[in-house]
Amino acid sequence: MADQDTPSSPRRRDHSPELKRELVRQCLQPGASVSSIAMAHGINANLVFKWRREHLAALAASAGSSEALAPALLPITLASPTPSDATETPDSVRTPRLARANTGSIELDFAGARLRLRGTVDQESLVAVLTALRCVA
Repeated sequence: MADQDTPSSPRRRDHSPELKRELVRQCLQPGASVSSIAMAHGINANLVFKWRREHLAALAASAGSSEALAPALLPITLASPTPSDATETPDSVRTPRLARANTGSIELDFAGARLRLRGTVDQESLVAVLTALRCVA
């Protein structure tokens, strides 16, 4: 069995916590390449990926759950175009209102059937169709 202190056996490098933090900070920057950062410092990319994973896990644990880093769904609101919107858009770019209104479709699959509504569907008509289907089912 070879002695670990012999010159022929490679020694494991011990990286300082400061270096690890700095490389992880660089890796978390938008557009950063972990592989490039690791190569620039002469460190195996898998090791830097491991440090980054450990850092993110520690952040999640300190936040109380892994949901702290989960993507969040944000509410959206659709606003009607105002008359000033039409004047700001050149005619060559603007889509006619009628063409835009007829491009939608709604598909509902239920009980082995498919209901497909194309074009403009007003709310009252949709509610009437769904109410009638509920009574049949």
